[in-house]
Order: sequence, then C-alpha cells, then structure tokens
Amino acid sequence: MQATIYGIPNCDTVRKARNWLEQVAQQRTDLSIDFHDVRTQPLTAVTLQQWLEQLGRDNLINKRSSSWRQLSTAQQQLGNDADAIALLQQFPTLMKRPLLALNQHLAVGFDSQHWQALLDQHDGG
Repeated sequence: MQATIYGIPNCDTVRKARNWLEQVAQQRTDLSIDFHDVRTQPLTAVTLQQWLEQLGRDNLINKRSSSWRQLSTAQQQLGNDADAIALLQQFPTLMKRPLLALNQHLAVGFDSQHWQALLDQHDGG
C-alpha cells in the first residue's frame, strides 16, 4: 500500500503527521510512504483539478493562512477551478496540509483516527 503526504517540511502539523505515519509503517510491512514537498515539486494542474473535484475549493484552500491574507482582494476572488489551480500553483502554501493520498482517497489535515481508518479500509480490516 502506497501513501503520499503532500505538504511543506517545516510545517508543524506536516511533521507530526509524517512522524505518526512513519511509526505506523514500522508496524506494517505493506505500507510505504512518500513525502511530496509542494514547494520544491510543484503540483500539476491535472492533480489539482482532481483534488478540487474530490474535495472542493473550501476543503483544499486554506483561507485562514497568512498566505491567503497576503493575497490581493482580486486574487482571492476564485471565480472557477482554473483560478484556484493557478493560485495553488503560484502559492503552494495556500493548500491545506497535510494532504494524505492513499490510492484514490484523500484526507486533508491530520487526524490520526481518520488516517488510521483509511489505512484499515485499504488493508481490508
């Protein structure tokens, strides 16, 4: 089973999530983990479109972040998904994080119980 965490390495919540998942992986031989730094490895428009379709803009874009507050009013007007994709590609720290991708399932934000339930669901148990 392949799990990918998307985020930035200096985010406390991302570090906490990575540590938790690495501990789980030590107990499960079927779990491998990748970390995707959204700053150094930009997300594609296709990936962001898929995430927007599955999660919605309000669940993907962190409007409470300092990155959001630094945007102009015009930039904050997200008329459509193309606007949101362009903004997320230009300012990757706008993404709520961490984002866990496990097969076709996504989980935004770190919640160990939810993440464990996703892992168990994909494990068949």
